[in-house]
Amino acid sequence: MLLDFNVNGQNYKIVVEEKLRLLDVLREKLDLTGPKEGCGEGECGACTVIVDDLAVNACLIMAHQVMHKHVTTVEGLEENGELGILQQAFIDHGAIQCGFCTPGMMMSAKALLIKNANPTEEEIKKGIEGNLCRCTGYLNIIKAIKEAAVQMGKRSDR
Repeated sequence: MLLDFNVNGQNYKIVVEEKLRLLDVLREKLDLTGPKEGCGEGECGACTVIVDDLAVNACLIMAHQVMHKHVTTVEGLEENGELGILQQAFIDHGAIQCGFCTPGMMMSAKALLIKNANPTEEEIKKGIEGNLCRCTGYLNIIKAIKEAAVQMGKRSDR
């Protein structure tokens, strides 16, 4: 099957097997290793990516489902070759421990911030509820997302 889609701002037309999941295409065909294979059942959120501004579990989406769509992975959050605001906020607030859940967590946060530029703490919790983290206890993750929202708001005011 010829898959025609956009990933992180770059158009791709690649031949893939119909049985491949989006996660497999991203990791194996495009060498984008940010999305992680966690549970493979859509329960942990480690594979979360954004498809047309919606957070999805890449382990549950078949490759053909992203035909002519825009996919963003954690690699697409960087800005001009540097860490993006959300990525830097996660570092600054110690929201990264082992790092396994971090890419998916960031993508859920980014999808939330696309819809809601100034989320409350409860809205942040709801926005990341599909992402499991065994290391941080979520407090620093919530702080990082709040800070990213503030910084993104400042940048858009210019």
